[in-house]
Amino acid sequence: MPKPLSLPFDPIARADDLWKQRWGSAPSMAAITSIMRAHQILLAEVDAVVKPYGLTFARYEALVLLTFSRAGELPMSKIGERLMVHPTSVTNTVDRLVRSGLVTKRPNPNDGRGTLASITDEGRAVCDAATRDLMAADFGLGVYDADECREIFALLRPLRVAARDFEGDGTGGRSPRMTG
Repeated sequence: MPKPLSLPFDPIARADDLWKQRWGSAPSMAAITSIMRAHQILLAEVDAVVKPYGLTFARYEALVLLTFSRAGELPMSKIGERLMVHPTSVTNTVDRLVRSGLVTKRPNPNDGRGTLASITDEGRAVCDAATRDLMAADFGLGVYDADECREIFALLRPLRVAARDFEGDGTGGRSPRMTG
């Protein structure tokens, strides 16, 4: 949990007021500043939940991704693609998981230059335990109910569509509506 700022005013609302006075109205400035602050708050909260397991949220995400794969392993390039991170970040994340005994790496037999990352039994156990704790903490979003979480997802989705995070409707044949 991040340290509360406990300011006597909302600094983002204040910045929005000052921005309007100096440059005119820019609701997008207040929105992005709010999103960036929310990111800081949520990352601190979820990192605090997974820290007892020797994880960061990025490492947790990699473990979850591996548990979602049929064989419990994926090429490093596929991990980076699915987590939407740079190959260097994937290598760093997976190497930390390997040192912790939660993942192993081996050459990809289908790609002589590639490497497969595989989740270990200990990695599955840690992932399951961390997941239980994150779900109990509502992933840091406990101030919102399920409908509001769906609304947040829906509000941010067009931004991801515009960034071309995925093709088509992005549902892979599933209904685009999330279920809770």
